[in-house]
Amino acid sequence: MTHLPLALACIWLGMVVAISIEAPLKFRAPGITLPLGLGIGRLVFRALNASEIMLAAATAVTFALAPRPAAATVLLIALAVTLAVQVTALRPRLEARAATIIAGETPPKSSTHLVYIALEGVKVLMLVAFAVTLLTTG
Repeated sequence: MTHLPLALACIWLGMVVAISIEAPLKFRAPGITLPLGLGIGRLVFRALNASEIMLAAATAVTFALAPRPAAATVLLIALAVTLAVQVTALRPRLEARAATIIAGETPPKSSTHLVYIALEGVKVLMLVAFAVTLLTTG
């Protein structure tokens, strides 16, 4: 059971990194318009966030069943809070903005997307730190 939280965190990390690479690239594909790319992005991020919630929950459960280094506990809590902010506060705003653009309208300027991207970067760093902490203390 002690390696399962590490494995789950690494899967979570891989998913976040892969989607973070895919997200801007889809707009470079031939024939992809901004509305089409945003529609695809909405679906992809809904699926990613649902998967992240499941992975976070599974990581927390398996982590609770194993010895818990304090640093890893703090990181896991910070990861859960970061994910919660993204899913409950930021993604609904991004979904609404995307819907406005898809409808052919121009939304007002917003920094929500940049905040989401920054939190993705922080989440990647925390997942790496969580994995390293488990590797070095387990």
